[in-house]
Formats: sequence, C-alpha cells, structure tokens
Amino acid sequence: MHQDLILHFLKATSQNQDIYPLLIKHLNKLDNSFAVGLREVANRQFIKEPANAINIARVIVKFSNLIQKFERGNPAINLEVAIAGYESALRVITRDNFPQGWASILQTLVTVYHQRQDILSKTIEELENNTTQNQFKINDLTEKFEQEKQQSDDLKIQLQKVIELQQEPRQIIDLQPIVSAIKETSLAASESFNTVIMYDIENLTQGNSNPRFNFSLKNIIEDIKRYNLVNRIAGQYAYADWSDNRLRRIKPSIQKFGIEPMQIFGFNHHKNAADIQLVIDAIELVHSRPTLEVFAIVSGDGGFSCLAKKLHEYGKIVIGCAYENHTNKLLPALCDYFVRLPDPIQQNQNEVNNSKFTVEKQQLINHQHQEVLNYLRNNEPYQSYLRQDGIAFPAVHNIFLQQISGFDYKERNFKTFTAFLNSIIRDTEFKIVKSGSNHTIAKLKIT
Repeated sequence: MHQDLILHFLKATSQNQDIYPLLIKHLNKLDNSFAVGLREVANRQFIKEPANAINIARVIVKFSNLIQKFERGNPAINLEVAIAGYESALRVITRDNFPQGWASILQTLVTVYHQRQDILSKTIEELENNTTQNQFKINDLTEKFEQEKQQSDDLKIQLQKVIELQQEPRQIIDLQPIVSAIKETSLAASESFNTVIMYDIENLTQGNSNPRFNFSLKNIIEDIKRYNLVNRIAGQYAYADWSDNRLRRIKPSIQKFGIEPMQIFGFNHHKNAADIQLVIDAIELVHSRPTLEVFAIVSGDGGFSCLAKKLHEYGKIVIGCAYENHTNKLLPALCDYFVRLPDPIQQNQNEVNNSKFTVEKQQLINHQHQEVLNYLRNNEPYQSYLRQDGIAFPAVHNIFLQQISGFDYKERNFKTFTAFLNSIIRDTEFKIVKSGSNHTIAKLKIT
C-alpha cells in the first residue's frame, strides 16, 4: 500500500531534496503500517539490487535521520518509522563489513529508543492523571446501575401482584410474555462480552533467541473459559515482533482463534517493549470499555504483578496463565485465578543438535547450498562479479535467503555467516577475500 510512496521518499532523499514538504503533504499516510512497509521495501530492494545494497541502506539511514527529527504528525509513529529504517539498514551494514557505520547506527538507535520510552512514560502519566476524571464516569454509571436495580425491584413487585391476581378464579392472565421477557433479559446479561485475553508471546515461547512452541492456544483459551466468571470473550491480543519469521509457525493459530497480532518493535535488551505496550493497552481498556470485568494475562513475567494490583484497584478480576516452573512467585498470589500450563519439555542441547537433522535431511540441505553456489557461478551479473571484484557478503547472504526458504545459517550450528561459507566452499574454486582500505570488506570470489 505504501510501497510507491516510500520509494518516492527514498528517491528524493538520495537526490538531496528537502523531503519535509513531501512528508507534510502525505501526513495522513504516516501511520503504524508505514514502518512495516519501510521494512518490506528495504528487504525487497536489498534482494533485487544486491550489488547496490550498501548505497540503498545509506539512503534509508539518511531518511531515518530526517524523519526522526520531523516535528509534524505523530511523534511516536515518526520514531517507529526511524527505528524500522535503522534496523533494516543493519541487515547490510554489518559489524564485519562497516564497523564504524554499524556502531554509528547502533548509537542512534539507542537515542531513538530512549525518545520512544519518554513518549510511553508520558502516555502512562497522562492515563494516570485522567483517573480522577474517569472515576466521575464510573460514579455516574454506578448511579445508573442503582436506578436500574430499583426499576428491576419494582418489576418484581408488579409481577407478584400479577401472580396474586391470577390465583383469583375470575382473572385469566397470560404470564408467558412477562416470563419470556425476564428469561431473555437474564440470558443477554449472562452472555455479555466481559473478558479480554492478552498474550505475552515472548514469555509463552520462552524467549526470542530460540522460541519454543510446546503450547496450544486452543487449550489456553479453553482453560480460561472454564471459569464461570468468564461469559464471552470481547477481544484477544498477542504482543510480539511479528516480522520475525520464526513466529510464522503460530500465525495460523492466531488467525484461527481470532487473536489480534499486536506488532511490537523492541527498544533494547533491557526493556521489553511488548510488556510495556500490554500494560498500556490494559489500562486504556479499563477506561474505554467499562463492561470488561475479567482480564486474562498469559505470561509468567513478574512485572505484571503491578498490573494485577492496578486492575484490582479498578474492581477487575485477573486470571494469570503461565508455565508451572517459569512463573514469578509473586504473580499467582496477586491473581484471582491462575492457569498453570504444563512446562515445555527440556532437552539436552547435544541431543537437540544431534536429532535436529537426519542424514537424509542434511544431504538435502548440502545439496541446496551447492545449488546456490551453482546459481552464482552460472548466472549474470553474479558470474562476472565473482571473476572480477567479488560479491560482498551481505549480497551473498541475501541471495541465500532468496533461493532457500527459511534459510538461517545459525540453525546449521554456525555462529557467523563467514564460518558457514568457509564450510560449503571447501574444495571448490570459490574463495573468500578481503578488500577495502583496511581490508574489512569480505567478498566471495572465483580465483
């Protein structure tokens, strides 16, 4: 949707045009999906033009610098777009190839993360400042509830009088319409949408570095619905960085059970952005949807203990849900109810490595690697690049990603892409060479 506009912005940036008038002109297009679109455009251009990937990345960094300082529109969204650009550029501007540029982007990212944290802190503060105003609304609703209760009591008295009249032989009154109306009212009340479920996917998968999927979303939902206090589920929200390809395994289940994926881009290694966003959304739901009575938090993170206490202050019921031996000790005590999930099966790392690939699968993988080398060897312009200056590692990596679905050299037990390449080009005409002023640029060549 935003692809053409993003390419237009990047072209203007590469030509040193003033892009602020363009940004102001298309201000309504700078929304949450713009950052996702920038990542997709960057990845597509890196694959489409591997030889020009570095220059494209530098243009994206320049554009990110400009939008980070852009004073119009939504500041939080501007920062999300800048983060998307910096993180995309790091795919080709790596520590091995461009250490100074890599370090500069990382330093800028830290600054942007801090700015984003400041915005979130102010948002939380504003929500807390609005508590008094919202309390007046709650008092208003309480008063209306008391009025409704009084009307209900009056109806009961009238119904009793009708029953007494019916007992007199001369009175013939059909009570069925009244009884049916009362039953329908009770049924509607019992089926109200009073529950929301919020999933911390990183906690559920036991981390981002090596996510595990030993859980069933269907079972989690059924366990939560077993409590009589849960009538109907008003909404389900799953917080994660859904651009991570490793999470594609649970995307079908997310869609099947009507769970809304909430896209999160992490701040840094010390702050969990998903936890922060989940807390903000929970407090916002308290004020925007007062009919919600039950909040189910699927996470064992002790940080949600404060959220449970705050929800209790608003008169809400809290259901916790997490693994038996991976739950903070304080959290279950602060929840009204707690669903204990079966712990994921732990395996010895050596056993995991040994069982990960069968002999047949390893042979297939080796064949795929050689097919990529043959593709580079026999197709232009790669054939010419290999016999002249060589192909830089980021471009080679992109070609492997393009040719092999789900390619990840770390899953082949290699710590670096260089180690992986060294392994597969052994006893071939391919060589790894270093170039550049300080011999820091690694390239693949045929010598």
